[in-house]
Amino acid sequence: MSARTSGPAESADAVTADAAGAVAPVDTLTFDAALAELQDVVGQLESGNLPLEAAIAAFERGVQLHDRCARLLDEAELRVQRLVEEAGGALRAVELDPDEPAGT
Repeated sequence: MSARTSGPAESADAVTADAAGAVAPVDTLTFDAALAELQDVVGQLESGNLPLEAAIAAFERGVQLHDRCARLLDEAELRVQRLVEEAGGALRAVELDPDEPAGT
């Protein structure tokens, strides 16, 4: 039996592939693409219809996608902070309630 050297992206059932069937490396995905694929992976895992190896591969890919999304969000937050600072504005934390109407 040979050692497994490929990553979790080899399972066609567990990840989103492009039109040619190739799976994009996680570190090349945009936030929207990574989030969409993460949602697909979560749906596949929640269905309970994946064989064990495919479920493990999907979980591994999901962790990578989650990390990519978190990293991109952190980078976006830093960019916004820099833009505000360059514009001479002061940053302050604001508690937001998504159920509260804007401006109240």
